[in-house]
Amino acid sequence: MFATPAQFAEMNKAQMDALYALSHTMFDATERLVDLNLAAAKAMLDESADRAQMLMGVKDAQELLATTGSFAQPALDKAVSYSRNVYGIASGASAEASKIFEAQIAESNKKMAELIDFAGKNAPAGSEPAMAMLKSAVAAANTAYDTFAKAAKQAVDMVESNVTAATNATVKAAAAATDVAKPKSKKAA
Repeated sequence: MFATPAQFAEMNKAQMDALYALSHTMFDATERLVDLNLAAAKAMLDESADRAQMLMGVKDAQELLATTGSFAQPALDKAVSYSRNVYGIASGASAEASKIFEAQIAESNKKMAELIDFAGKNAPAGSEPAMAMLKSAVAAANTAYDTFAKAAKQAVDMVESNVTAATNATVKAAAAATDVAKPKSKKAA
């Protein structure tokens, strides 16, 4: 596999590059999460001040109910939006990390094939069946990895679609509940 020190150094460089790319991806995701959290905290602080001002201007119980009732839907919408942003950042970082790992695995598979070919060329006579068995085992391991990777991707896609559907259903249900509550408070007036 490593016929020369230069090949060994090349492999180490490739691994360091992958590590750098992975750490860069994670730092970018962390930076985006921090920015998102700071923006959310600032917006929440501003909204809290606005709501406090609104509540100070309330003159009776009916107005209090109407005012506090109007807070629910926007808060839910913002929570859903925040969750979607966090999920987007996390899934983007995960996809980027997966690309890096897949590239490393492909490179490792290539090096393993080169090693087997090198060993096959330098193996003593009569070792052909053992080399064929080794090649077959490596091919089976690669096939198993590919199958696992495809199944994992399908599972992630399914979870993502289920989360999206559940989020949309929650938002619709909350909107419907808010719409139902509005006529009742008007009837009470």
